[in-house]
Amino acid sequence: MKSGGQPAPANRPRRRPDLTLPMPQRDPALAVPLPLPPPSTNSMATPPSTIGQTIPALNFSDLERVRRVGSGSGGTVWMVRHRPTGRIFALKVIYGNHEEDVRRQILREIEILRTADNPFVVRCHGMYDHAGEIQILLEYMDGGSLEGRQISSERFLADVARQTLAGLSYLHRQKIVHRDIKPSNLLINAARQVKIADFGVGRILAQTMDPCNSSVGTVAYMSPERINTDLNHGVYDGYAGDIWSFGLSVLEFYLGRFPFGENLGRQGDWASLMCAICYSNPPEAPLTASREFRSFISCCLQKEPARRLTAVQLLQHPFITQLQHPPLQPLSSSSNSSHQ
Repeated sequence: MKSGGQPAPANRPRRRPDLTLPMPQRDPALAVPLPLPPPSTNSMATPPSTIGQTIPALNFSDLERVRRVGSGSGGTVWMVRHRPTGRIFALKVIYGNHEEDVRRQILREIEILRTADNPFVVRCHGMYDHAGEIQILLEYMDGGSLEGRQISSERFLADVARQTLAGLSYLHRQKIVHRDIKPSNLLINAARQVKIADFGVGRILAQTMDPCNSSVGTVAYMSPERINTDLNHGVYDGYAGDIWSFGLSVLEFYLGRFPFGENLGRQGDWASLMCAICYSNPPEAPLTASREFRSFISCCLQKEPARRLTAVQLLQHPFITQLQHPPLQPLSSSSNSSHQ
């Protein structure tokens, strides 16, 4: 209905999202540093700690690309060297020229990245606009992502879970919902430190992309009530959704395959994947696993969001508290992925 009460024409054309006003051309050789918003004044936020080292603004021209370390449909990640200091960073280059409203959304998300100061969350050191592409300077994790890795040792897996939960509990205390926890967004370094990545810009960009081009892999880790809004009386709790995604990822590490079926997670069709998540029983750890691990996974993968434990509660679970200080050991991998 129109605002005046008259019905809208039946054949009124839909808005064409691909049509934009022509913008003035700019010199692609110039890289313009984008100012980061000031730190949040939200009284609920925890004051920045001294854990992360403060790095002054770095000039884009001082960054030298060393090699590509990851790529996807939305962009590419490069290892870069800061010439004056020799320090290594990750530079995430996001494809495409985004409209002004999308850029504003991204800047708001960068505020989350900038204020996050936790040893279990990847740090953001800057943002640039170069030739129309948004480029984000991030902490470099030399071990890459945990995608495709199998972790058969429960002791080591408990430590990976503990670090991830510590990062999640920090984000949730800051009223931040990740919404895209999955193995490729969990990074590791040579010191066996595990950190959460892509909790900011990634989800905003995903909302602006054509759903037909979105990754099935991301949907694979969504909770049932997020996929089917008829579940849980239409109520979606983002914090509980993160716990489902986390539990699914941890179980995948243990099994060495996607818990609902490897073909479903990586190359299955949308309908089969979503039906499996929404209507089949939640995956369980095998009987060969310890009682603590099977209980831990069950506490994460509950169909009813209210029955899932929180990140803080899971940190007190016996699987975490009884199986700490794992020995350093190599990770087996079915792929050589190193996405940032």
